[in-house]
Amino acid sequence: MITREAVEVVLDKVRVGLKAEGGNVELHDIRDDIVYVKLTGACGTCPMSQLTLKNWVEATVRKEIPQVKAVQSA
Repeated sequence: MITREAVEVVLDKVRVGLKAEGGNVELHDIRDDIVYVKLTGACGTCPMSQLTLKNWVEATVRKEIPQVKAVQSA
């Protein structure tokens, strides 16, 4: 079972970089081993946000929590 606490620990690692760029990430839900997040701040309006979501947020979460099937926008 994937816990919110475990996902938040990983997201905290990603947040350091996102906050440096004026953004952040919020955990919204976990269903069927899929993590739903929302990029906020500068990252929420950036045209590269989907790349950030897949190539950084999802890659980091899946590396640290292999049970996660995907990370998607909420």
